[in-house]
Amino acid sequence: MTFSLRAATDLDRAFARTLTYEAMRHYYVQYGLLWSSDGFDVAWGGRENWLICQDAAVLGFISLSRDSKALYIRELHMLETFRGLGAGSWVLQQMAVKAQSRGLLRLTVFKTNPARRLYERMGFNIVGEEDCFWRMERVCRPS
Repeated sequence: MTFSLRAATDLDRAFARTLTYEAMRHYYVQYGLLWSSDGFDVAWGGRENWLICQDAAVLGFISLSRDSKALYIRELHMLETFRGLGAGSWVLQQMAVKAQSRGLLRLTVFKTNPARRLYERMGFNIVGEEDCFWRMERVCRPS
């Protein structure tokens, strides 16, 4: 399957917000956290946001930030019907290439989220924890 990334616009924000809420609602309830749509919208404005596509179909989205040391995956969500097709692995590999100039690709994941296994298969290691999250990173160097 051929996947691609398309720059997200403000018109895509409602889709991304709803997808994030639906994907993360269980974890927010489990850990007693409060969801904030306004908080999502503020964060969206300060991040690099991409839609994950296959032909004309939008499968999900990824949201990024960066500093001098790392590229950070802030959100990575797939529509449920498109999970398990390899798009998540493909996106993570694309982000590893994108992170080469900084050297690290970082993310946090809820401790009970099964996506952690995907991240580990894709070369991420647990480097710390915060309450209900694992902090993970992958070293990315040019080949």
